[in-house]
Amino acid sequence: MDDSETYAVELSVDEACTNIIEHAYQGENRGDIECTCESNEVCLTFVIRDHGKPFDPSTVVTPDLNADIDNRAVGGLGVFLMKQLMDDVHFEPLGKRATF
Repeated sequence: MDDSETYAVELSVDEACTNIIEHAYQGENRGDIECTCESNEVCLTFVIRDHGKPFDPSTVVTPDLNADIDNRAVGGLGVFLMKQLMDDVHFEPLGKRATF
């Protein structure tokens, strides 16, 4: 991997973990984040799991990158960035919803 690919992976994993902390665990120390990585000659796969509030990616609106900066909502770029930087991004609820 070259430097730009390494940066893309780091940014994507960081965005995923930040979203888990902020949304699944409501910004508090409410649970764990499990991250595993597998690789072979052609593929690098990260699996990031949490036990917080499930996420429905269909609720995420594609950001309008042409809108004036003053008219844009704060945040909302994490999923967009992950999808732009990675070959595949998949979200899957894996169990019962956590109760806080």
